[in-house]
Amino acid sequence: MLPREEVSAFRVTVPVADEDLATALLWEAGTLGIQVDVAGPDAVLLAYFARGAASAESILVALDSLPVARIENTVVPEVDWAARFRESFRAFHAGSFHIVPAWEAAAGFGKGRRIVVDPGQAFGTGTHESTRLSLAAVESICARRVPRRVLDVGTGSGILAIAARLLGAGVAVGIEIDADALPAARDHAALNDVRIHFVRGDGARAARAAAFDLVLANIAAPLLIERARELCAACRPGGDLVLAGILRADADGVVAAFAAMAEGGIDVRTDGEWAALVLRRAS
Repeated sequence: MLPREEVSAFRVTVPVADEDLATALLWEAGTLGIQVDVAGPDAVLLAYFARGAASAESILVALDSLPVARIENTVVPEVDWAARFRESFRAFHAGSFHIVPAWEAAAGFGKGRRIVVDPGQAFGTGTHESTRLSLAAVESICARRVPRRVLDVGTGSGILAIAARLLGAGVAVGIEIDADALPAARDHAALNDVRIHFVRGDGARAARAAAFDLVLANIAAPLLIERARELCAACRPGGDLVLAGILRADADGVVAAFAAMAEGGIDVRTDGEWAALVLRRAS
């Protein structure tokens, strides 16, 4: 987690019925984390952002589809984040995977197919709908045909690349533009005793054309649309792509961007306010 002095906090108040959508929109806007309290008919979301990454005005724009939302700057509380995560994070299942925090894994908790995570180090520890959707998609693809080479674009915590390796993928490469996220991804690979090549990069631009059997991209919908050809180019003809980080309202736009490069239909999967697409690159 970032030091307190490098974090800004905003209090977002919405009707309880809009809590899920507000949470989804804040994640898409780049929040580091959200605390939710319900007070009568309202849900109060305390959203944290890297200092300078957001303002009350920019958050208001992100929540444009919720015109009744109220946004206020607030003080970042003094919190022992490591202790807070340990108190709130519990092992859970995502598909056939058992997602286990490192302190429980050390005690032998969570047998079978498990992924060990250190909650709070980076986005993507399995709790977010887009990560769960991606994990389920990777599992279904690997059950049909285990990929030899996997590319995870915007790898974050590395959890999707780790899952692919645990499911038998031969080589996995994780690309991440945020240099601060790479140490956490490497730590997660070590915790799970898998080898993954993590590199800093901007999308799939540096990837060799048609080099990967499976391309994963759990990033925002506008980036997926902008980088559609780039992502497809990294996938071999007949290979698979999993695209996530998409609000359900934005799914049609992402489908349209990839439709011409897909073989057959595009499978749209949803979880709450979020969607993921699974497609095969046209041969």
